[in-house]
Amino acid sequence: MELRDIETILVLAEELHFGRTAQRLHVTTARVSQTIKQQERRIGGLLFDRSTRVVRLTPLGEQLRDDLRPVHADLLASVKRARRVAQGITGTLRVGIIPFNTYDLRPFWDTFRQRHPQWSLQIRRAPFVDPFAALRAAEHDILVAWLPVNEPDLTVGPILFGDRRILAVSTDHELARRPSVSLEMLADFPNGTGQRLPDYWEDAYLPFQSPRGHAIKRGATVGNSDELIHFVALGETVQVFPVHVTDHWAMPDVRWLPITDLPRLDYALIWRTETETEIIRSMARVVDELSPLSR
Repeated sequence: MELRDIETILVLAEELHFGRTAQRLHVTTARVSQTIKQQERRIGGLLFDRSTRVVRLTPLGEQLRDDLRPVHADLLASVKRARRVAQGITGTLRVGIIPFNTYDLRPFWDTFRQRHPQWSLQIRRAPFVDPFAALRAAEHDILVAWLPVNEPDLTVGPILFGDRRILAVSTDHELARRPSVSLEMLADFPNGTGQRLPDYWEDAYLPFQSPRGHAIKRGATVGNSDELIHFVALGETVQVFPVHVTDHWAMPDVRWLPITDLPRLDYALIWRTETETEIIRSMARVVDELSPLSR
């Protein structure tokens, strides 16, 4: 069975309509019908019930569809890998980034691509909740995350950038009239938090205690940054963010206040120690060379 035949069966199994299948495959309806009949003759049974105006998979067709799906995915992956090798691309570095400022980090990405055309670079947003799960699941090769990262199986690489922190409040919040705030003031209001954050990592971002020892309460527990800013806009919480988010969120119902006594938050490359490769080390060398904070 050829790849095109497999695709015809799988698309028809999704559409259950010969005309729509032909449109998706850019062939004629007659060609789709001919392909299905040929495969049914080879297999020795009907794959689709066409006895009514509605096309349905037969039990044999359902079994073949389920068997062909992983085969088709593997074939496409093999073709993709072969095409990349033909183009001279021998590997891919997958970088997950928790901060929003992908564009600001372009000098690192561009330099890596210029120096290593044999490798592909993929940049993807990474959630701050359960922050190291995707790295450990091998969904990312490198993670850009704030420090400190004290995990026995992870290596902390060079620092890309540092950022001040700023407080987001709703425009009708009682703090909104202030020109700035201190960490001590945050103890008076619920602050947002994420799910499954290591305590030391969350404390580095927003301490659990104020300088005078008052608890900085956590309020809404969210699954992503969009939910955090949503609760801020509703006035249900206040939230600390790195300053760079103000370049990406323009919200008329949110006020941004400088925090006078929180130190700079540094972001670095993180990777699994046991999976360190030359491609990872090459990115680390680029960052180490270009970032003034890595020295």
